[in-house]
Amino acid sequence: MTVTSLARRWGARTSGYPVAVAVTAAAVAALTLIPLGYVAWFAVGEGWHAAYQQLVRPRVGELLWNTARLAVAAMTASAVLGTAAAWLTERTDLPGRRVWHVLLAVPLAVPAFVNSFGWVSLSPAVEGYGGAVLVVTLSYYPLVYLPAAATLRGLDPALEDTARALGLSPTRVFLRVVVPQLRPAILGGTLLVGLHLLAEFGALQMLRFPTFTTAIYDQYQATFNGPTATMLGSVLVVACLLLLVAELRLRGRVRHARLGPGSARRATPVRLGRRAPVALTAVAGIVVLALGVPLASLAYWLVTGTSTRFPVADLTAATVTTLGLGVAGAAVTVTLALPVAWLTARRPGRTSTAIERASYFGSALPGIIVALALITVCIRHVPALYQTTAMLLAAYAILFMPRAVVSLRAALAHAPPHLDDAARALGSGPLTVAVRVTLPLIAPGIGAGAALVFLAITTELTSTLLLAPIGTATLATQFWANSDAVAYGGAAPYAALMVILSAPMAYLLTQTTGRIR
Repeated sequence: MTVTSLARRWGARTSGYPVAVAVTAAAVAALTLIPLGYVAWFAVGEGWHAAYQQLVRPRVGELLWNTARLAVAAMTASAVLGTAAAWLTERTDLPGRRVWHVLLAVPLAVPAFVNSFGWVSLSPAVEGYGGAVLVVTLSYYPLVYLPAAATLRGLDPALEDTARALGLSPTRVFLRVVVPQLRPAILGGTLLVGLHLLAEFGALQMLRFPTFTTAIYDQYQATFNGPTATMLGSVLVVACLLLLVAELRLRGRVRHARLGPGSARRATPVRLGRRAPVALTAVAGIVVLALGVPLASLAYWLVTGTSTRFPVADLTAATVTTLGLGVAGAAVTVTLALPVAWLTARRPGRTSTAIERASYFGSALPGIIVALALITVCIRHVPALYQTTAMLLAAYAILFMPRAVVSLRAALAHAPPHLDDAARALGSGPLTVAVRVTLPLIAPGIGAGAALVFLAITTELTSTLLLAPIGTATLATQFWANSDAVAYGGAAPYAALMVILSAPMAYLLTQTTGRIR
C-alpha cells in the first residue's frame, strides 16, 4: 500500500477539525481580539452620533490620506525591492551572493525608529512624506525579501526547465511559473509590512509625518482625550480588515506543497554579464541606505555627542531585561501561533480562515491602544495581573502574532500534509506525529517566526512603557527617553546595543529561511 493511498484512507475517516487544535486556536484568536473588543465597546458606549461627530472631521480626513498613501507606497516599494533583491541573490550569478544575502537581511536588526533617528539627526530634510516612505521601506523590506528568497531557494527548477522547453521566454517563465509560486511569500511579507505601518509610531513621530498612530499618541499625551483617540483607533481596525481581505483574495486557495523532493539540483543561475555592475550598484545602494546611514549616524553621535555617556549599570540592566523579555515573548507567541497556523494550513475553510484573520487585528492597532485594552480588562476582571510580566507578554503576543503565524503558515504550506496523514494511518498518535513528522519539517519556520518576534519585542516601545512592572527599563524605553529630550549622544549607546542584540537574530533568519523547503 503506497503512502498516498494510506493518506487518502486516513483523510476519508477523519474529515473535520481536530477539536483540541480548533479550540486552542479559537482561544488564541479571542486573546488577540481583546483590543478590538475594547475599541468596539468604547464606540458603543459613546453612541453612534458622538462617534460620527468625532470621525467626520477634516483632521481625520487628512490623517486617513496620510496613512493610506504611506501604506500603499511603502508596501509596493517593499514588495518590489524585496522580490528583486531576492531574485538577484538566489537566481543570478551576482558576485558575493552569500554576503549580500546576509547584508540585505540585517536591516531587520535596526529598529525603524532608530533608522529614522539616524536620518533625522544627520539631516532634518528627510522629514515629511518622502522621508517617511524612504525610512519605513528601508526598515521593512526584509519582511518580503526573506520569505521570497527562501521560496526561490526551495523551488523545483524542473518546472522552469519544462516551461522553457515548451518555448516560453525567460520573462514569461518568471511571470507564469516563478511568480505564482512566490505569491504566498510576497503577499504574506507585504501584509506584515502593511500591518506594521498601520501601528508604526516612533519612526513617524521622529519624521514629523502625522498618521492615525501618531495622532492617537498625541491625543493621549497632550489632552488625555481617550474617546477621540480610541475612535481614531477604530479607523485602523477598518484599515486592517481591508488589508486582510485583500491579501486573502490575492493569495487564493492554490496549494504549493509537493509530496516528492522535486529536482535535487538548484536552478542554474542567470548570467548577468554586462548588467553585473548595475546589479551590484543597486544591491550595494540598498545596503548603504538601509544599514550604512543609521550605523554611521550612531557612530557619529557616540564619538562626538556632547550628551554621550556610558552608564554601565543602566546599560547592563536594560540589556538583560530586553533579552529576557525577547526570549520569553518569542516563546509564548510562537507557541500560541502554532495551532492557528496549523489549522489554516491543514484544515482550510471558513472557520480556520476566520480564526487566522482574527489573530491579525491586534497588530494593526497602536501599542498604546493594546495596552489600554489590557489594562481595562485586567482592572475589571483580573486585577492580580495588572502591571505584571505576564500581562506584558500577552501584549507582545497580541501585537506580534502575525509575524509568527505568517512564518509558520509558509513553512506548513510547503510541508506535505500526506506525510502526517500517512503516519497516523500507520498507527502513530497525534502527539507522535507532531513531534516526529510535523515539527522537524517546519523547524526552520519556527525559528524564523521566533526570530522575527524577538526582533520586534526588543524594539517595542509604547506597550512596554504602559504595561511593564514598575522599575522595568528596556533598551527601547531608555533610548526613547533620551532621544525625546534631544539627547542624541545619550540615546546612541542604547540604540547601538539594540542593534548588537538584534543582529544575531537577523543573521539566524538568513539561515533558517534558507532551509524552508
